[in-house]
Amino acid sequence: MSDRKVYRAIGLMSGTSLDGVIDVALIETDGHDVVRPLAYYEHPYDIEIRDKVRKCFGKTQRDAAVDEAERLVTDIHIAAVNAFGQSADVIGFHGQTITHNPHDQFTWQIGDGQKLANETGIDVVGDMRQNDIKNGGQGAPLLPLYHQAMVARMQKPVMILNLGGVANITYIGAEGELIAFDCGPANALMDDFIKSRRDLAFDKNGSIAALGQAHGNIIDRFTRDAYFAKVPPKSLDRNHWSIDCVRYASLEDGLATLMEMTIEGVVRALEHMPTPPIAIYVAGGGRRNTYMLGCLRQRLSASLLPIDAMDWNGDATEAEGFAYLAVRSLLSLPLTMPTTTGTPKPLTGGVLYGANAIKS
Repeated sequence: MSDRKVYRAIGLMSGTSLDGVIDVALIETDGHDVVRPLAYYEHPYDIEIRDKVRKCFGKTQRDAAVDEAERLVTDIHIAAVNAFGQSADVIGFHGQTITHNPHDQFTWQIGDGQKLANETGIDVVGDMRQNDIKNGGQGAPLLPLYHQAMVARMQKPVMILNLGGVANITYIGAEGELIAFDCGPANALMDDFIKSRRDLAFDKNGSIAALGQAHGNIIDRFTRDAYFAKVPPKSLDRNHWSIDCVRYASLEDGLATLMEMTIEGVVRALEHMPTPPIAIYVAGGGRRNTYMLGCLRQRLSASLLPIDAMDWNGDATEAEGFAYLAVRSLLSLPLTMPTTTGTPKPLTGGVLYGANAIKS
C-alpha cells in the first residue's frame, strides 16, 4: 500500500465552447495513480460574460476588453468555488483560453489566480500551459496523464476522445504508450454557427444537423488542410477554422457540414495510432450529440461509448484533470510529455498562488 500523501483538490474548467457553465470537481489524489472523484457541480454564467469573452478571442495584447473579461471570468470562478462549498488543499485553475498559437510559442488563459486564492482561502495552481510552451511544447492537450491514471486498470489500447470546443484525443497503448493531440474542430464551430442563425446555444442531440446534407466541396477543402498532414504532437487554436466556410449554406446543411468536419478530424486522427484502439470513450459536451456519435460509429471499427459508460462523469472529466495536475504541480511532477505536447523532455508546470498572499 502506498504511503504517499493523498490531497483533496478542486479543479475548474471553462472551455472555449463557452457553454455557459463553469465545471467544478473535487477529487482525492496522490498525483500518481490514486484518483477518487468525490463531487461535481456546474455553476452557470450569463450571456454577458460569454459575449465579452468571445470578443477577446485571438487577442495577443492586453487591453480594456481583456481586463474586463478577465475580471468577469475570475469573479465567476470565485462564485463557483464558494457555491461548491467544499474544502480542499489546492485548486487547479485553468482559466479561460482566448488565444492559443504554439507556432509562435504563445498561449493565453485569462483569470487572476491570486485573486481566486485570496477570495476562496485555498491555494491555487494556475498558468499550467506556460512552461510547456516556453520550452518548445504545444501547451496542449494537458490531460493525457490524467487519462492514463484513470484507465490504468483497463484493457488497452484505448482512446479518450474529448469533444469540447476543439476535439482532442489521448491514446493509451497496451505497453503504456501515450499519444495525444488536437485532431480537429468540435463544438465551437457548430455552436458559433447556430448562435449566428438562431441565437441558440447549441444543436441539441444534433437534431437540426440530422435534417441537413454536408457539402462535399467544403469537406474536401477541409481535409486538405495542412494540419492533418502534421505528425503529432500538435495542437489547434479555437479559431483555426471558422464558420465562414458555411456562410452560404442553410442552417441544416451548415450544421451537417460542420459536424462532418468534426468526424473527419477524428477519423484522420486514427491514422496516427500505432495499433487501433479496442474502445474509444467520448468526453466533453459533444458526447451528448447522439446524432454525431451515431455517424462516428459508422466510420470507426472500435467500440465508441460515452465516457460515462466507465462510471466517469463526462461533464467532470476536464475539471477533475486540472485538479489532478494541480497536485502534480505541487509535487514538481511532469504535467506534459514529449509524446503529448512535443516538449523535449517531461516537464512540470503551473504557478502557485498562495491563499491570502500579498499580490505584488
